[in-house]
Amino acid sequence: MAGYLKSRIRNIRYITSIVSIALMVISLAAFAIRGLNMGLDFTGGMVTETAISRSVTSHQLLDVLKPALGDSTSVTKSGADGRWVIRYALPEQGGEAGQTVPDVEQLLHQVSGQVEIISNSMVGSQVGQDLVEQGGLALLVCILCILGYLCFRFEWRLASGALLALMHDVVLVLGFFALTQMEFNLTVFAAVLAILGYSLNDSIIIADRIREMLVAKQQTPTPDINDQAVIATFSRTMVTSGTTLITVAALWLMGGAPLEGFATAMFIGIISGTWSSISIGTVLPEWLKLEPKHYLPAEVDSAP
Repeated sequence: MAGYLKSRIRNIRYITSIVSIALMVISLAAFAIRGLNMGLDFTGGMVTETAISRSVTSHQLLDVLKPALGDSTSVTKSGADGRWVIRYALPEQGGEAGQTVPDVEQLLHQVSGQVEIISNSMVGSQVGQDLVEQGGLALLVCILCILGYLCFRFEWRLASGALLALMHDVVLVLGFFALTQMEFNLTVFAAVLAILGYSLNDSIIIADRIREMLVAKQQTPTPDINDQAVIATFSRTMVTSGTTLITVAALWLMGGAPLEGFATAMFIGIISGTWSSISIGTVLPEWLKLEPKHYLPAEVDSAP
């Protein structure tokens, strides 16, 4: 029974590794061809807060606003009933904030007899560019710190598996947003950073168990060691991932439009992070010929 279970685990690891590589290629292609649909946080735009009739729904607002202001227009509730925050891109030829208020107010009169513009502000394109640069720098620093930690903690073959698993998770999330053209904003970027930490935790748990078994069972082949490590950590991985997915699902269902991108990215990242730690994180070290001798102390020649 134990041998059958190990063979099944090994087949799953190898099959999911092939699937992961295929998904990475598709995601990279989508990212290169279609790119990300950057939100107003990065591209700049207008933010208008308004008070209208309480009976008006978000779907009614979007049906009126999107044809005039663009498909990137979004509306979210703001506190009391009837108050909404409208985000939309700047016109192609630019313009001051005050010049766009009458247009929005006129559009809102089509669905509500009572319209009051509470505030109107503009996010400049320069601010958006600064956010892109700072966000990219934050991602780079995060990856470099993770790389340094993995190099210190594990032998390079085992560290390579954990690092590729991290890259796999981020690429899959970016590829999904490129394929679906969902808005990529600061909350989604925060989810990407959170996914890095979450996936790293799973990878380290399995890699640490592999390292312990390589030293304790030096005569056991590496594929068998990896199967045993996956089985030993499987229950812990499922419990952790399952409880996190329940929380993210609650955000997805009840958080509304403002948290939809964040919850979607986290949901994909948790699932991909769980299987990449089991598949890529264990299969790549096998391909790189990881053996118990790589974790044994080097022999010192005592001859004169």
